[in-house]
Amino acid sequence: MRFPIPALALLAGIASPAAAELSAPEQVMMTTVEGGFERDAEFLTRIASVNSGTLNFDGVRQVAEMVAPEFEALGFTTEWIDQSAAGRAGHLFARHKGKAGTTRMLLIAHLDTVFEQDSPFQSVTREGNILTGPGVEDDKGGIVVILAALRAMKAAGTLDDANIVVAMTGDEESAGNPIATARADLVAAAKEADVALDFESLNIEDGVDMGSIARRSSNSWTVTATGKEGHSSQIFTDGAGFGAIYELARILDTFRRELREEDLTYNVGLIAGGARASVTDNNSAARANGKSNIIAPVAVANGDLRTLTPEQTDRVVAKMQAIVADHLPGTGATIEFDFRYPPMGPTDGNRALLDRLNAINADMGLPEMPILPPAKRGAGDVNFVASHVDGLIGFGPSGSGSHAPGETVDLTTFTRQAQRAAIMMSRLAEDVYCRPED
Repeated sequence: MRFPIPALALLAGIASPAAAELSAPEQVMMTTVEGGFERDAEFLTRIASVNSGTLNFDGVRQVAEMVAPEFEALGFTTEWIDQSAAGRAGHLFARHKGKAGTTRMLLIAHLDTVFEQDSPFQSVTREGNILTGPGVEDDKGGIVVILAALRAMKAAGTLDDANIVVAMTGDEESAGNPIATARADLVAAAKEADVALDFESLNIEDGVDMGSIARRSSNSWTVTATGKEGHSSQIFTDGAGFGAIYELARILDTFRRELREEDLTYNVGLIAGGARASVTDNNSAARANGKSNIIAPVAVANGDLRTLTPEQTDRVVAKMQAIVADHLPGTGATIEFDFRYPPMGPTDGNRALLDRLNAINADMGLPEMPILPPAKRGAGDVNFVASHVDGLIGFGPSGSGSHAPGETVDLTTFTRQAQRAAIMMSRLAEDVYCRPED
């Protein structure tokens, strides 16, 4: 647990007198967010109208240049962190130094989108409170929620004492390589923080806002099987063996039958085999040739692996390695893993943060937020900080069609999300943080 003794009553679900209802500053935050609704919608329209696909480096930098003055006007210092060494544009960090000894908060969002310059989906339109455009939900809407919350804190006088770092990466949708370089600054910020709040989109299930305390990992694997090339009439004989394609099929079918467990998925996304077979360096395409009367000497498959905890990752990897090593006669196989996004497990500290948020929901007159099953979210930047800080996910707005043409955001969700975030950060800023001994 990473909260001081005075906060334990709240974490146990026992409301203290100070938290029984919204304070006067919190009421100011509520009305400030409401009053800034159209301003926020207009700013989101402007930044979403600039293409910032991950590989459009100029566009990513342009969005950063539009966002930075908004933070500076609130008393933040901003820094552009070049990421050319990782093959990406860069990150924008904004920092606010508050009262010493209080909770240090790391807010996470991203500047880039999945829509590159060649995407047909570029324009932003509005019908009522529904805004349609690239990145309006994921994650430019999250940046706007952060700004709305911080403006509300400024108006209420609660921002002055708050220690906040806002990390806006420029390559969340396609992280640079090496990934240790691409995420070095984010991890460094996490090591100096106590709490991480992720401003990607809010999940709503059957009309109920969900609380998210975990995100699964996102890693990949490649199996390469080998066999003895020869005439097909000799398949299965002692001299010829089973061939590479049967060996690969054995491995994949054993994965299907023997690996399944809760919160684990292991998709096969690409496969090829024959007399010759290969995949591209980024595992996005394959080439193969062969004949039906030739025993295939090579076969390859690539897939992903998503786990909820490091322990689950280690356990499943060991099982996969054992399955691969149990070869059919006359064959061989190897498996390689590319570990990219670590898991963010559902820790007690994360649950405690959701308890605090639900206390705020009660004070705001909103329903309690149940825990979202982690399989309903993909991996994100918050995964990289999970081993260093407790965190919550989903402080951004809610919409539909993320990562697809026609992506929308419901502007009405900005109000309660920014209000929640402002009150959450203000209450955290009142805590005197005591780091436990390692």
